[in-house]
This record gives sequence, C-alpha cells and structure tokens, in this order.
Amino acid sequence: MNDTLNAQLSLWSPRYWPVHVGMTLGWLTAHLPFGVQMGLGRILGDCAYYLMRERRRVARTNLGLCFPELDTEARRTLLREHFRSLGLGVIETAMSWWTPTARLRGLARIEGLEHLHAALDAGRGVILLSAHFTTLEIGGRLLSLHAPFHVLYRRHKNAAFEAVMQRARERHFEKAIARDDMRGMLKSLKANIPVWYAPDQNYGAEHSIFVSFFGIPASTITATARLARISGARVVPFFQERLPGTGGYRLKLYPALENFPTDDEAADTQRVNTLIETEIRKTPAQYLWAHRRFKTRPPGEAPVYKEQL
Repeated sequence: MNDTLNAQLSLWSPRYWPVHVGMTLGWLTAHLPFGVQMGLGRILGDCAYYLMRERRRVARTNLGLCFPELDTEARRTLLREHFRSLGLGVIETAMSWWTPTARLRGLARIEGLEHLHAALDAGRGVILLSAHFTTLEIGGRLLSLHAPFHVLYRRHKNAAFEAVMQRARERHFEKAIARDDMRGMLKSLKANIPVWYAPDQNYGAEHSIFVSFFGIPASTITATARLARISGARVVPFFQERLPGTGGYRLKLYPALENFPTDDEAADTQRVNTLIETEIRKTPAQYLWAHRRFKTRPPGEAPVYKEQL
C-alpha cells in the first residue's frame, strides 16, 4: 500500500508539472466545440512546422523518398498539410481521452462493420490491422462506440504521461495491452476479442525483415502473420480518415484477409505493407511521416537520416 501511494505521489514531483499542465490544457480543449478544436489543431500544426525543425526534416526526407513523382512545390505543400494533420492529431488525442461520448457519436461514418462481425463468427479472435495515421487515437475511440476491442500500445518513457494515457485508454477500452506483451495479446484473441494493432513503425532489426514500403526496403516486423498463425485469428484491416472542415471522420473496415497467413513470411509481411501503402496514398497528409520509418537499413546501405552519419 505504501509503495503504491509513494509511486502515485512521485508523479506529482516538480519534474512532472509540465505534463500535468499539458494534460489540463488537453482536458479543457476536449470540451470545446468541434469546430474550435479543428481550428486550434491547424494552428498548432502550423506552429509545430516552424518549431519542430528535426521532425520537419525527417518528414521532408520521408516524403521525398516515398513520393519522388511529386515536384518540389507539391511536396512542400504536402509537408505543410502533414504538420496541420499532426496538430489536429494532438487535439484528437485529447478528444479521444476526455470528450464526452455523447459528443463523439455524431462525428463518425462507419463502413464495413459487418466484416468485423463476420470475422468474429469464426470464434478465434480478430486482429484489427491498422497503421500510424495521425487519426489513430480518435479512430480507435470512435470505433469503440460500435464494437468492444482491446488495444495494443507502446509504453511512454515519461511516467506521469504513461499513467494518464493508461487510465484514459482503460476508461474507454476494456483492456490496454503493452506492445511487448505477446502473451496478453494472444489471451485476448483466444477469448475471441478483437485486438487493435499497428505494425508499420520501425522497431529495429529484431523479429523484422526488409520488405518494400513505397518502393524502399523497410525494416518491418513479421508479427502480424505470426500472431495470426499462432492464434488462428482473422485479420481485418481498419483505417480511418479525417474529412474536410468539420465533416468528422470516416471509419473503414475491410473484409478479413483471405489466405493469410501463408508459409511465406516475406510475402505475408509484404502484403501488409502494400495494404497500408495503398491506404496512405488515399490521404497522404494524414500519415505519420515525422517517424523515422527507414532508420534501420539493410547491410551495406547508406543511412537515410543525417543523425546516422
């Protein structure tokens, strides 16, 4: 009891005060009218474009690699739109944690919910295959209003932020599973509970192989196929799209992947990357380009980002 109390009190030490101030501002923002929230998000994104020089450079590099067909002006426009999308994503995270459910219900158009129900009828669980769009948090929160599922997440290094994030997610989802808790994920799937999963970031060389992503060899984890093989779960792609202005969001669930997994791990992993790439091309500004997706390189290949030199 004392250890628990001490741990909770430690989260209020002065070094965590900026987190608490930020969370308070987030809570207040989550209760503003939707139009005001969207306006603030775009302003926040414009500020981030000028202040986050390193992330801007990473995003510019990624866009140059992935969209070589665009001219310089088109990529610059896409970069600016991406940072506005990042700003909106911050506001949407606050919305997904603290905006009252009644206010969220009218914001989403959902397509393909029948595909999730059909996959669950098999009784082996469902992997909700998603990707790191800036709309990821709000998309998951909006889907939770229509179907229960568990979420996979990455622990945050800041203990105070981690505590707030954990409470928020467990308030709206039945269970939040740490990304490295494979046993917990398999337990959920065995209970025929969908698990929300996004495998599209660079997690290093362990349990990863190089397959194409926008025509570039990208270190990609093979866990999607392995989890599906071990559990027998169906893989249902789930993506979300932010609509223009105050139009809200479109949630899209697709039919479960057929003939997945196969005996070819590389082909299965490439299939996942190709599916995600296809979805990104529909709303390229809404993908998380500020992530160092190509940090891990195949042996002998030059680094992509300057800090690796």
